[in-house]
Amino acid sequence: MTEQLQQARDDLEEAAKSADSDDVREDIRETTDAFADYVTSDTQPDHAILDQRLNTLRQVRERADGTTKDKVESAIETTEDYRETLEQA
Repeated sequence: MTEQLQQARDDLEEAAKSADSDDVREDIRETTDAFADYVTSDTQPDHAILDQRLNTLRQVRERADGTTKDKVESAIETTEDYRETLEQA
């Protein structure tokens, strides 16, 4: 499962590199850092935490364009797929 979050993190790193705006880049990096923590820790994020991260990414997607938008979209799709594998509390 963590492979999916790692893939989303990789997509977000690429998105941050291509971002035109500091605000967009900052929001992407915040989520990238959180995903890095999930990948390296033994704790899984729950639905609520992932929902918050996904909401941030959806807002970023609306402000982004080009490669940044494509990579954020890919990260959103991968994260949504991962979220479906989690048990709900």
